[in-house]
Amino acid sequence: MKSLLIASAAAAVLASGYAVAQDATLTIEPAHRTVIHQYIVKEHIRPVQVKESIAVGATLPEDVTLEPVPDAWTTEIPEVRSYQYFDWNGKVVFVEPKSRRVVQIVE
Repeated sequence: MKSLLIASAAAAVLASGYAVAQDATLTIEPAHRTVIHQYIVKEHIRPVQVKESIAVGATLPEDVTLEPVPDAWTTEIPEVRSYQYFDWNGKVVFVEPKSRRVVQIVE
């Protein structure tokens, strides 16, 4: 019985941690949006064609290629370090790499 209670408690803690991670969002300040867009233009980053609709919270299909966040961004915007991104029709889409869930779209 004691083992069952411990296992149940562990499962509850893990589930609540997963829920918190799922709800994580990324906020990009206006000044940082400029840094991101200047990099995209300067480096001639090619947009990725995606057939599906893209929205915050959506899970991307495996055929969408994600790129690591450039060092130029992480020095000024350290909170983007754990994400990957792609250019979608002039919008930068930040994605949580393991779940492939969209966390922010920078227009």
